[in-house]
Amino acid sequence: MQLTGIFDSHAHYDDPKFEEDREDLISSLSSNGIRAVLNASSDMETSRNSFQLAHRYPFFWCAVGVHPHEAEGVAENYLEELTQMSQDDRVVAIGEIGLDYHYDLSPRDIQKNVFRQQMELAKQLHLPVVIHSREATQDTLEVLNEFPEVTGVVHCFSGSAETAKQLLNMGYYIGFTGVITFKNAKKTVSAAEVVPLDRMLIETDCPYMAPVPCRGKRCDSTMLPYTVEKLAEVKQVSPQELVDHARENTCRLFGISL
Repeated sequence: MQLTGIFDSHAHYDDPKFEEDREDLISSLSSNGIRAVLNASSDMETSRNSFQLAHRYPFFWCAVGVHPHEAEGVAENYLEELTQMSQDDRVVAIGEIGLDYHYDLSPRDIQKNVFRQQMELAKQLHLPVVIHSREATQDTLEVLNEFPEVTGVVHCFSGSAETAKQLLNMGYYIGFTGVITFKNAKKTVSAAEVVPLDRMLIETDCPYMAPVPCRGKRCDSTMLPYTVEKLAEVKQVSPQELVDHARENTCRLFGISL
């Protein structure tokens, strides 16, 4: 059975790994059950690229923002440019933004400063956020709590069930990738068990995070059914029901009408 109406809520189709076949791949997505894609950004260049993709393909939308890895080198006028792009109706979120203490590619104080600046921007623009948090749970929660008016999704969730509950209580959605299919994903499965169907998003984070049995390959949206099947098993629903809930959740969060 082929799944239909899939919304990939977090992709990076502007990544160089798609350079050789991007147009052909994206053109094939609809015939593989993919109804919509949100392309996320990591710096100003990828924000511009995501913006262009969202205008080239009618089933694409985008989030614009600066990832914690890129926080240290951000341009002085980046908030002005993000604000300008966000006036466009293809831009539906600020992201991905947040904290990454695994690689520490930018100093942590700069990461937090740029994170707070973009949370404030999302507040001013009345836009949701796409949150990246790796090995920085407490500091991420601290910043999110400073902006109770803002909601969004914590993407590629890797935290505990307890952290998921805290985020749910703050109004956030939780995004799950192919990681949930990995053998060592017990913590992610436990988190999925406590996330209700009306607060769950599905995503690839492609070209990364390819699910089993595709690990090691370049990920793309056509691999989402493997993630869906595992989540559906955890939630004890049919795969199509999970797809439908996730699509409705994504549209509700980002204000998208399909």
